[in-house]
Amino acid sequence: MLRGLEIRDMLIIDRLDLSFQPGLNVLTGETGAGKSILLDALGFVLGWRGRAELVRQGAEQGEVTAWFELPADHPALDILQEAGITVEDELILRRINTRDGRKTAWINNRRASGEVLRRVSDTLVELHGQHDDRGLLNPRGHRKMLDSYAGLDADIQKTRQAWRALAQARDTLAKAEAQLEAVKAEEDYLRHAVNELDSLDPQPGEEAALDTRRRLMQAAERVRSDIGKASEALGLNGAEGLAGDASRWLQGVAGDVEGRLDGAIEAIERLMLALDDAQSGVASCLDDLSFNVSELEEVEERLFAIRGLARKHEVLPDALADFADELRERLRVLDDGARDMAALRDQVTKAEGVYNEAADQLHAKRKSAAVALDQAMAQELAPLKMERAVFATVLDSADAGPEGRDSVAFTVATNPGAPAGPLNKIASGGELSRFLLALKVCLTQADAGLTMIFDEIDRGVGGATADAVGRRLADLAQGGQVLVVTHSPQVAALGGHHWRVEKRQDANETRSTVVPLDAAARIDEIARMLSGDTVTEAAKDAARALMVTTK
Repeated sequence: MLRGLEIRDMLIIDRLDLSFQPGLNVLTGETGAGKSILLDALGFVLGWRGRAELVRQGAEQGEVTAWFELPADHPALDILQEAGITVEDELILRRINTRDGRKTAWINNRRASGEVLRRVSDTLVELHGQHDDRGLLNPRGHRKMLDSYAGLDADIQKTRQAWRALAQARDTLAKAEAQLEAVKAEEDYLRHAVNELDSLDPQPGEEAALDTRRRLMQAAERVRSDIGKASEALGLNGAEGLAGDASRWLQGVAGDVEGRLDGAIEAIERLMLALDDAQSGVASCLDDLSFNVSELEEVEERLFAIRGLARKHEVLPDALADFADELRERLRVLDDGARDMAALRDQVTKAEGVYNEAADQLHAKRKSAAVALDQAMAQELAPLKMERAVFATVLDSADAGPEGRDSVAFTVATNPGAPAGPLNKIASGGELSRFLLALKVCLTQADAGLTMIFDEIDRGVGGATADAVGRRLADLAQGGQVLVVTHSPQVAALGGHHWRVEKRQDANETRSTVVPLDAAARIDEIARMLSGDTVTEAAKDAARALMVTTK
């Protein structure tokens, strides 16, 4: 609930500090004293739309701070957590408006966007009045109000889940149908390409291997002659034969020189082994270079075929195998399309059945809740001197959506037999105020964290009707907090806490202030409301009597 409000340099308020309490808080004052300015300032810090020019004349900027006390399960905490803002003991909103129109907001000393501020404020304060287009008079919110009245959160969640499942099933089917149509359009291409790729069957790394083999074959004729000469030079007619002769000659005379040739003979033997390895390597190379012309043609033909397919499909040669797999998968979609489409359509049908069942159950509960709400409204309207008025909750069919297939509108007929219509189109100012109050009494759930503000909702009523309005406001304030701006002494007398809005003028400027009233001051204020500018003892006696009768 709202615990305090500080206003600095806003409109005709230079400095104002207010502390609010649980229960019914009443603000009174003469017409033009500045009661609406107080609400404008509160709306500003809450991020609501309002006047464009708010900064007090002569000031560089205006500032409003409001602080709230929240229970542990207040819905604002989820929004704040999502925005990364921590709340411990209290929630503090502060907003500044500079002379040039720039607005800056803070939540617990953290900069906050206008969107976050408005989302949070919607969970903190409700404003109701004769021009309440944000609340009860807005038909777009009537279904949500009825659902809240009936406690349909679980049913709505079930319907949302069914709608999401249905939307997902439809989306999957639509994508599959589009994919199938696309595949059908290129069926001839796919089958030709797959056949072509399957016939060639290119493998990763094959293009590089073929290119290497081709280059080797092309170089073979040029190098084979020299390699053959080297083979002859290493063989028996060359180095190997000469080394063998040298070994035999030296071994024949080694005994005559008493071991002086042993090292040389061992070196020749090692030479013979090295020559043998060299001859083996040369012979292997000659074997590799042995090919016929047709083999080169076959290598070139396959190499060029692989490269040609890669250029054709705009992929790398090594990616042809994976590309072929992709094309086969697209063909599989085409070949299995009929069976897959049947399965997906069956899933959509089942999802539609689940959604329809949830939506039907939700509709039935809304229908029962509408009857109950209409009956509750009839009971509330009678004490407000509107026993002949007829309130009706109208359910119509609407396009299917995540919250069912119903549209809800609150309608009224001020007299039996009169045509029914929207609240703000049928009822007069005073009637509208009473309709809104009765509706709020019926719709409000116990919520200690909500502050409700009623701006002159008692306009156009008096006497016993005004007393009935006040008593319903007091009932609403039980366990919560209600702020009411009123001109009715009957309503003011029921307040648990009372402030008077005053306008003070001097030669240079006009200022508005708010004064808390004690018991004696309340009597004087209610007497003024009863009698006008001249407060007589008789008016004070009437005020005392009124306060006694309202207890």
